[in-house]
Amino acid sequence: MKLRRTTVAFGRRWLAGLLLIAVSTAAQSPIDELTGLERVWNEAHIRGDAAALDALFADDIVITVPGMAMMGKSASLGVFRTGRMKFDRYETSDVQVHAYGESAVVTGRLQRSRTNNGRTFEDDWRFTKTYVRRGGPWKVAAFHASETPR
Repeated sequence: MKLRRTTVAFGRRWLAGLLLIAVSTAAQSPIDELTGLERVWNEAHIRGDAAALDALFADDIVITVPGMAMMGKSASLGVFRTGRMKFDRYETSDVQVHAYGESAVVTGRLQRSRTNNGRTFEDDWRFTKTYVRRGGPWKVAAFHASETPR
């Protein structure tokens, strides 16, 4: 009899723990998750945090920005690891997040101040970022920016 009560008690606790995990996961919508990742992206650029960006980048990420060659993951992370690019400002506005199941598109305006190899640049761009979720956390698969008309 004692074994049965222990098994039932364990089963109830296990089920309660499972429900708690499901509720806490469900409480954060994809839009909330992606909005949080956008903050992580921006802060990682300010800090020059290659490890944080590595965690955000899909292995096959494609980055296309004005004035630079198209880059993949290793080339982009290399810019941060060498320390040759530093950001004094990295701010987004007019951000829109659209989730489509296991993919999402984030658009907005990006204003940033950066130093690259000792030269200072002021960027004012519109951006589109594509996120994908392939059985794990959200990852950035593509980042494209174009200059905002002046």
